[in-house]
Amino acid sequence: MATDRSAEPGRAEDRADDAFEPPPPSSGPWPPLADLAACLRFYSRLPVPALPGETDRHAAPDFRIVPRMLPLAGLVIGLPGAVALAAALALGLGPFLAATLALAFATLVTGALHEDGLADVADGFGGGLTPARRLEIMRDSRIGAYGAAALVLSYALRIGALATLADRIGWRVALALLAAAALSRTAALWPLCRLPPARPDGAAHAVGRPTGATHATAWALCLAVLAIAVLLGLPWLGLTLAALTAFVAAWTLTRMAARLVGGQTGDVIGASQQMAEIAALLALVIAIPA
Repeated sequence: MATDRSAEPGRAEDRADDAFEPPPPSSGPWPPLADLAACLRFYSRLPVPALPGETDRHAAPDFRIVPRMLPLAGLVIGLPGAVALAAALALGLGPFLAATLALAFATLVTGALHEDGLADVADGFGGGLTPARRLEIMRDSRIGAYGAAALVLSYALRIGALATLADRIGWRVALALLAAAALSRTAALWPLCRLPPARPDGAAHAVGRPTGATHATAWALCLAVLAIAVLLGLPWLGLTLAALTAFVAAWTLTRMAARLVGGQTGDVIGASQQMAEIAALLALVIAIPA
C-alpha cells in the first residue's frame, strides 16, 4: 500500500528539486568549518547552530565547494548510530538488536533522507517506460512496490551485515559503521560530479556540480578516515575492498541514471549512498573471516 510522504520535512526530493540560487561563499573565520556545518544541515536533522559570520544558516549550500567536507559530516551523522551499536553490544542485547538500534538512530538523524531517495529511484527506474515517466514517478510522494521492496532489502542487508560483523569483531563494528557512513557519502558524489541535472528546474541545476578540487579533497579526507580506522583495528584489506565496492556501486547507479533518466537528481544521490553503504558493509563481511 502506498504511503504519502509529501508532508515530511527534509525529503530528498524537496531538498533537491526546489529551484534556488547558491549562497555567496562563507564569511566565517574558517570556511571548511562552515562547509561542514552546511553538509550537516543538508544531509541530516542535527541541530547545527549558526556560526560566526553566517548570514543565513538555512540557505542552500553551494555544492561546488561544500561537499569537500562530506566525509567528516558522514562521521558526525554516523556517530549516534555507532554509539548506539557499541552501547547495545555492551549491554548484552546481542548483534541483531544492536544492529537494528544502530540503524534506527541513523534513520532518525537523517530523517530517512537517503532511504527516501532509494525508494523513489526504485519506483521510477522499475515502473517507468520513458525518461519523462520515470522522473514523474520519482517525484510522486507515494511509495510503490519497487520502493517498498528496496527499503526492506536495504535495511535487511545492512542489519544483517552489521550483526555478522558484530559477531566477528565485537565493538569494532562501530568503527565499521562510521567508516561506511563516510565512505558511502563520498562515493555518492560520483553521479553529482559526472552527470548533468535530469531536470532543468531543480536545485541540482541551480547549485552546480562539485569542482575537481572539491571532489579530490572529499576523497582525500575519506581515505584519511579509512586510514584512522585501520590504526584503530579494522583490517586494511577489508577497508580497501569496501572502498572499491562502494565506488563500483555508485558508478553502476550513475550509469543506470544516465541511461534511464538522462542525468542525476537528489533521489539518485540518495540511492547511490544507500547502495554504496550496503556494498561497503558486505565487503567488510567478506574480507573479515568468521
